[in-house]
Amino acid sequence: MQDTYRHKGLRNQLIAELREKNISDERVLEAFNKVPRHFFLDLAFEKQAYSNMAFQIGAGQTISHPYTVAFQTQLLNLQKGDKVLEIGTGSGFQTCILCEMGAKVTTIERQRELFIKSKFIIHHLKYNPKLIYGDGYKGQPLIAPFDKILVTCGAPFIPEALLQQLKIGGILVIPLGAGAKQEMQRITRISETEFQKETFGDFSFVPMLENKN
Repeated sequence: MQDTYRHKGLRNQLIAELREKNISDERVLEAFNKVPRHFFLDLAFEKQAYSNMAFQIGAGQTISHPYTVAFQTQLLNLQKGDKVLEIGTGSGFQTCILCEMGAKVTTIERQRELFIKSKFIIHHLKYNPKLIYGDGYKGQPLIAPFDKILVTCGAPFIPEALLQQLKIGGILVIPLGAGAKQEMQRITRISETEFQKETFGDFSFVPMLENKN
């Protein structure tokens, strides 16, 4: 796997496009500059790696549009050292963006094929998140609570386990809906029993499936 000057130039073009789409968090954009997206795609898609497109990555899953990854990451208001739970490792690209931004990441993947493949790429890039093969609906109660939780697949409902594993003041970003489109939501935990919800328009994700492992 090579990261050439050409790839870096294409990343700069992508970052310019993300700016035009109102991605304004410079830390997010800098992470996009550091993480080579073409490493996460089959060689057949290498030339399109820095276009704002989603691609199949196996097991019926996709690597999300760069804009979607950037938008979700920006919604997290990530701070260096934040303890983050990611539901849906997928290709590992989003995981690496979070790690590059200084988060302490635990990521869960339910598809063994993707778990193995993403683990190789993530370690090749020398990031060191906690990688778990399991059911994202359950979260990780033994190491909760988390400052931030990011769901990268379409959820038909908000899993109660994830809400309870969020710190007070913590943020959950989740695409919610069972159909072809999901509504992006940001949930902030106000107290033990109170949560504040914000909505940010429609997106399209592969579905979050339960009890598959």
